[in-house]
Amino acid sequence: MPVQRISQGFKDISASFKVNPITDDLIVTTNASAIARSIRNLVMTVPGERPFNPDLGSGVSRLLFDPMDSMTSLNIKSEIEHTINTFEPRAELLDVLVTPNYDENEYDIVIKYKVIGIEVEAQQLSFALELTR
Repeated sequence: MPVQRISQGFKDISASFKVNPITDDLIVTTNASAIARSIRNLVMTVPGERPFNPDLGSGVSRLLFDPMDSMTSLNIKSEIEHTINTFEPRAELLDVLVTPNYDENEYDIVIKYKVIGIEVEAQQLSFALELTR
């Protein structure tokens, strides 16, 4: 039986690295916004990009070079699910929707998840994946 994580909350350092003018500490993101930022960063990180953790990240960026079709959408969905389930223990994945947007040449991503350890309703994260060179 898996151990259920119980927590008072979550904190991550903000990606802006700005300093709080009152405390002179780095600004932090908390709870649901911290986890949403983490999930998005995990999906966008290429394996091998992070020093000392070469497995961290997803192979989504390489799939964007494949033909835009339902098979590629399924592969992207599978890659996102694997990445979140492997690297984000604070989230319980509920659903991943990958919709090709042929007009904009991008995939619209919707990730639905529950935060483990704090009492908040299910969260939804939406963003677009597009080919960048």
